[in-house]
Amino acid sequence: MNIGIIGAGNIGSALAVRLTSLGHQVYIANSRGPETLHDVAQKTGATPVTAEEAAQRGSDFIVVTIPLKNIPDLPNNLFAGVPAEVPVIDTSNYYPLLRDGQMTELETGDLTESGWVQQHLGRPVVKVFNNIFAEHLEKNGQPAGTPGRIALPVASDDDAAKQKVMALVEELGFDAVDGGTLHESWRQQPGGPIYCNDLPADKVREQLASLGTERTAAQHTDFLDNHAKQEQQMEAQGIKLK
Repeated sequence: MNIGIIGAGNIGSALAVRLTSLGHQVYIANSRGPETLHDVAQKTGATPVTAEEAAQRGSDFIVVTIPLKNIPDLPNNLFAGVPAEVPVIDTSNYYPLLRDGQMTELETGDLTESGWVQQHLGRPVVKVFNNIFAEHLEKNGQPAGTPGRIALPVASDDDAAKQKVMALVEELGFDAVDGGTLHESWRQQPGGPIYCNDLPADKVREQLASLGTERTAAQHTDFLDNHAKQEQQMEAQGIKLK
């Protein structure tokens, strides 16, 4: 397959490594230009391109994996000419303390992170790969049926795109769990029980069911509080996000 990745940070690079190892052609872009991606190309086997080229050449999948605050800086015509059936994967998370600053739209609980991304991109997106550490994404995939295989929730309003992405998740070595609509994707956001806990499929489904589908004010507050503590711990450990 031909897969375009816009964003060469931890998750983008991890995906590039895995996808090229599976025989796919990967085109990777960052905000500084393909000439700055020599080391990434050597590590991952991906072809450095511009963001526009990644979108055009990713004829099977396009992955947008850049800091949330930078989404509005993407070219307005990024997906011009890209067929509607090509799934656009969004891996974003909101990190107000460590990276993104306060974003009012995401503080109220009315809009999910990927709902916000979808509005800015003007294309349906599929939310996945946001709740696993990059190192685990690159190294911890296992064959189907392996006990304890990590499961990843996949959320989207586009059912056809969701099914394609779920098949890709399985190919990468993870159990794909239907995470519902994009409106329900708050359940896999930071601060919740599914975020970066490497749960198997049965536990992910249990957590999704226990959380319900409509986010309550109390749940939103809990997620924000939990995530704030996580960010503070990460800051104390000197962890930098990119």
